Formats: sequence, structure tokens, C-alpha cells
Amino acid sequence: MASSNSTFRAFSGLFTFFTLILFILSPLIDAHSSVPSPAPAPAPASDGTSIDQGVAYVLMLVALVLTYLIHPLDASSNNFFLN
Repeated sequence: MASSNSTFRAFSGLFTFFTLILFILSPLIDAHSSVPSPAPAPAPASDGTSIDQGVAYVLMLVALVLTYLIHPLDASSNNFFLN
């Protein structure tokens, strides 16, 4: 039992040591890589005004439909126009 515990500590120490070395050297490895950096993202095709206008049209259409659905119910419940 004691030998397995000391073996675990030895492997743990080596793992920690190599992890620290790789952590310290990783900026140097990235700086010298031969892979070119990716191109910047293209500019957006829309500035958002067309999307906003589309949402506004849909909301106005919903309001219009709701108005014409609710108005006959409201007018028929009150006898304003019947004398």
C-alpha cells in the first residue's frame, strides 16, 4: 500500500511539473506556429433596419386583425346603433 502511494505521488509530481512547463511555453509555441490566423468576419449584410421594419409590419398586422376580430363582438354587445 505504501509503495503505490509513493508511486502515485511521483507520477502526480511529474504530471504537475510537465503541466507547468507546457503552460509556460505555450505562448512561445503559439507565436511560432505556421498556421495563419483566420480572416476577419465579413461585414453584416443588413444593419438591422429591415428586420425592425418587418417586425413593425407584423405587429401592425396583428393589431389590425385583433381590432377587426374584437370590434364586431364589442359593437354587437352594446346596442348603440339600434334604435
